Amino acid sequence: MGGAQEVSRGLAEEADAAKRAAPAAVGRDPRLFPLFAPLASLDGVGPTLARRLARLLGREEPRVLDLLFHLPRASLNLVARDALTPATVGEEVALEVEIGRHRPGFGRSPYRIGARVGETPVDLVFFNARKAWLEERYPEGGRVRLHGRLQQWRGRFQLVHPEPLEEGRGLPPRLPVYPATADLGQGQIRRLLRRAMERVPELPEWHRPGVLPGVTLPGFRAALARLHDGGEEAADPAAPARQRLALDELLALQLALATVRRRCSETTGRALVGDGRLTERLLAALPYEPTAAQRRAFAEIREDMAAPAPMMRLLQGDVGSGKTLVALLAMLTAVEAGRQAVLMAPTEVLARQHAAVLGELLRPLGLPVGLVTGREPPAARRRTATALAEAALPLCVGTQALLQPGLAIPRLGLVVIDEQHRFGVAQRLALVAKGGGADLLLLTATPIPRSLLLCWYGDIAVSRLEEKPAGRRPVTTRTVSLARLGEVVEAVGRALARGERGYWICPAVSAADSGEVAAAEARHAMLAERFGDVVGLVHGALPKAAKQKAMRDFAAGRTRLLVATTVVEVGIDVPEASLMVVEQAERFGLAQLHQLRGRVGRGARPSTCLLLYRPPLSATARARLALMRETEDGFRIAEEDLRLRGPGEVLGVRQSGLPEFRFADLLHHGALLRLAAGEAGAALAEDPRLESGRGRALGLLLELFGYAEAARLVRAG
Repeated sequence: MGGAQEVSRGLAEEADAAKRAAPAAVGRDPRLFPLFAPLASLDGVGPTLARRLARLLGREEPRVLDLLFHLPRASLNLVARDALTPATVGEEVALEVEIGRHRPGFGRSPYRIGARVGETPVDLVFFNARKAWLEERYPEGGRVRLHGRLQQWRGRFQLVHPEPLEEGRGLPPRLPVYPATADLGQGQIRRLLRRAMERVPELPEWHRPGVLPGVTLPGFRAALARLHDGGEEAADPAAPARQRLALDELLALQLALATVRRRCSETTGRALVGDGRLTERLLAALPYEPTAAQRRAFAEIREDMAAPAPMMRLLQGDVGSGKTLVALLAMLTAVEAGRQAVLMAPTEVLARQHAAVLGELLRPLGLPVGLVTGREPPAARRRTATALAEAALPLCVGTQALLQPGLAIPRLGLVVIDEQHRFGVAQRLALVAKGGGADLLLLTATPIPRSLLLCWYGDIAVSRLEEKPAGRRPVTTRTVSLARLGEVVEAVGRALARGERGYWICPAVSAADSGEVAAAEARHAMLAERFGDVVGLVHGALPKAAKQKAMRDFAAGRTRLLVATTVVEVGIDVPEASLMVVEQAERFGLAQLHQLRGRVGRGARPSTCLLLYRPPLSATARARLALMRETEDGFRIAEEDLRLRGPGEVLGVRQSGLPEFRFADLLHHGALLRLAAGEAGAALAEDPRLESGRGRALGLLLELFGYAEAARLVRAG
């Protein structure tokens, strides 16, 4: 029986034995059931609201816990007013208003509702709102308590998208303000969170007494309540509630990573020593010479693979540095040693692109490449599965479908994970189990600063590609004020007339997501009106099938200008694309701008990146954009991003290649990370299977933060 099957069977047997010995420890603790229940179980959450919450929380089937971990981004200090004066303009006011006549808008004009505060008129203004909903919420002649920022327009007071205040509740001193969407308001989110907080049980403490000297930490439930009550704690990293939950999050992460490392170290590896017959033929067939950095990285990987212990190495390469070639050389080394190799990508589009690129590179060698995704025809899926199970297919590319339990890869020797930060710790644990001692090569196109690399990976071996292959064209980068938007649109039109392809990146899906920001949908409508059907649209709120179709249409040239949010940062490779427009570039971090710019400059055409900004710029934004004009060195950009913004911001916008923390901010919580690493090591050394009272509490912590697989493996020994 192959190594993968042996390890999988062994893990299953160990888990079964543990379950027989302590059934309550293996299944989810009943105390967590209310938190892992679907959000639809909350009163008032029907199918429509459930769909809106799924979009807001970025999860197809959100749970109560997902809502509880949706933190306020700010809080409002409300001022109750019974009269309006010009001096109150700009205040966040709470008012009781008498509703007057409804005036629906036409075309792009907003819906207005006339109202009065005493004798003073005030308009309630709504964009893209449903007439029936407004008529029900604000009946003519009724009185409503609401709040919003007081503005003046053409001499009249107005509130844009005011929020109702709940009847029967006093005026709160502060109100939490949450990230929201156009069809899900602050009032709804606050009401749902109050109901969700009622589900949170009192859980046993998993921290040692006095773990933070001089700080009295509230319990888990109390800390969550404080962050959602509208006080300052959500925005204050030094507040005890925020420190408590940050330490929880970091401790869970460090426990899970320690489990991965321990499982890898305990797994018996095998030396994979190639004879060079395939790698040398591939190198000889290349129309270019690999860079010195590529040769050095491959030598380091080959040396690791030849050792008897399982390899775990990170290949860190800037955009266009040639990671794919290095990964393929490693995969061929495994094949030379009589083993199979797989490459796992985070999206179907990227998996197909990898399969096509590898297939082209391997054509001179006559080696086929399999493809495993969730969308393959059943007959093709069966053929690939059979070939993998019989070890007749040595190389395969796929998505997470490679992890499905029924897919056997008996001679698996090397697993390559591209854009590894898109996969969670649990998925890496599953690969460790499936691989049965297989070597693991992680790839990232994001240059990660060394200090943050140590935080996340510890002492993992790292290879860096700091050169670009010959033939990669530099990208001309320019910064342009949004006041010249018309000129930019004309320039894009000229590029499209020349047959070029390009991206137009917006920072939000719709204007309601982030206030007065460029909206992908609105920008697509404007550009499509100007250029017609050659303009496509893709953003994270689209259904998965629509998103993949939009990317396929652009890759095939059926559309030639793709309006998108940062969903294209990774996951699409169109060498023909030569134009990148990033709107409101000052709102992006350097690392993300660099990733976006890396989508162009991959083909024969000269490429241009236009960074559109809204003046006036802060000093930091000016420095950031100036550096983008000055250099394409991703490693320098990453270090500057860290210096200019701090690691908390870098980690907070999903652009560093590291995990996005909900509570932790490494700029302020670096000491907590070191403490968590020490606590995790000490806890596992003292109680390897987490069987003590505190150990069982730590098991709850792992489950709360999404590391249930780590908890299972720890308890299985």
